[in-house]
Amino acid sequence: MNSKKVRSEDPMKRIQKIFRERSAKALQVAKKEILLENIESSEVREALTYFMTKYWKDTSRPALLSLICEAVGGKAEATMPIAVSAILTSGAVDIHDDIIDESKLKEAGPTVFGKFGKDIALLTGDALLFKGLTLLFQAVDKGISVEKLSAILGITKRTFFELGDAEALELRFRRRIDIIPEEYLHVLKKKAAIVEGYAQIGVILGGGSKKEFEDLGKYGEILGRLVMLRDDLIDMIDVEEARHRIERESLPLPVIYALQNPRIKSVIAPYLLKKTLTKKDVEFIIQKTREAEGIRRCKELMQRLAMEAYTCLETVKRRKKGLRLLIHATITLE
Repeated sequence: MNSKKVRSEDPMKRIQKIFRERSAKALQVAKKEILLENIESSEVREALTYFMTKYWKDTSRPALLSLICEAVGGKAEATMPIAVSAILTSGAVDIHDDIIDESKLKEAGPTVFGKFGKDIALLTGDALLFKGLTLLFQAVDKGISVEKLSAILGITKRTFFELGDAEALELRFRRRIDIIPEEYLHVLKKKAAIVEGYAQIGVILGGGSKKEFEDLGKYGEILGRLVMLRDDLIDMIDVEEARHRIERESLPLPVIYALQNPRIKSVIAPYLLKKTLTKKDVEFIIQKTREAEGIRRCKELMQRLAMEAYTCLETVKRRKKGLRLLIHATITLE
């Protein structure tokens, strides 16, 4: 009876539970490390405390590192020093992204930018970034060999530059209705390099083979794209998120697909170019996007990518159930 209940449980809830369990210690250590710093500014200290205790619950990176490490025969504990660093550096990127996108509110609540303003948010992000990078360099003291750390540093540099480049390219998409899907997907793939990097780091920490490094790196890159495409679909369900995307960021892929239909484009273009959208405007755009099968096309793309990701796991001979579940959960929206 109980086993049946577990099997029928929502896959996203199952993966979230796994993520929470695998990231709990790393989150605790990351919070302790940054809050131990002697910061005289009460505003920055308050912002850091808010971010690390009430807002930032980065379970995905520590969990992915440990799942990949175990899949190639390593021990999850070996990923701890890198996981702690990743929590802080990714938190910095998140805060800086919120400043760029002018995101004041997210599911987790008010962002640091929304609660403390641009200047404090920028400085808070800087503090997280420098602390995270410092801990990365100190990983040798935690048992990571010099050879492995050198490879990890190389991956970190490459993927962060790739991510930064992608974010800069994405700025060109704002307020544009002439973007083609291939252009958008190119940037999406560049952004996914950061997840590819974490997967590769997991292989290094677990002592995996060259083939595992290649295949699981590809798995991570596909996973990164799937997560962002999932966000695009979710943004087409939430009116407020859709409004923010249209007014301040790049259009979600389903809308870009819809714009390839000349008839639909002629109808929704005037709404997409409005400086301020009403709730009815956004609902109309979503309705027409569905009518043009933009949402269906996005889901079909995700299904194709998921099959590629499953193929990448064929090399893995050990614990890959969690990695398969992660893909399944990402493409399951109902």
